[in-house]
Amino acid sequence: MANSFLKNKGGYRSLIVYKISEIIYDITYYFTRNYLKKGDRTIDQMIQAARSGKQNIAEGSKASTTSSDTEIKLTNVAKASLEELLLDYEDYLRVRNLTIWIYEHPRYTRLREFCKSKTLMTHHSELMPRLNDEEICNLCITLLNQATYMLRRLIEKQQQMFLQDGGIREQMMKARINHRNNNQ
Repeated sequence: MANSFLKNKGGYRSLIVYKISEIIYDITYYFTRNYLKKGDRTIDQMIQAARSGKQNIAEGSKASTTSSDTEIKLTNVAKASLEELLLDYEDYLRVRNLTIWIYEHPRYTRLREFCKSKTLMTHHSELMPRLNDEEICNLCITLLNQATYMLRRLIEKQQQMFLQDGGIREQMMKARINHRNNNQ
């Protein structure tokens, strides 16, 4: 439609942060099934936080066609859900006296680089059975830190786009005025 004022948005599947959130969900599903005791409420909470992170990126992206407000809110919900999941992984390691790999840890830098690799993107499910609980938690902590960083940046970009383009009502009004001016 030549006079369409709605921009075609919603390409969340191409976002790296969405792909990472999908991997986080897969790892979390595997982790909770293999390292937490059946009946532990944490299982459902972790899976729901991972799912919420992924799903809210998708929903916010799809809603962006007609609502910048909803897009920003849902992207923030995704970030908050993943931050909640981060705490669950950190808690798991802390209460079991396992190590959270920080900057000084000998595997920290290698893990961060691996989390940026195509190998992780395509082969993460094959990797899970070869890792122990400490390794899986640190892998997910690294991915969660990367994802929440990207989501913070995405929210900043969404805010900037709103300031530049306005909301749907402003876009509709501009389109209507342009249509009137062009048809006089």
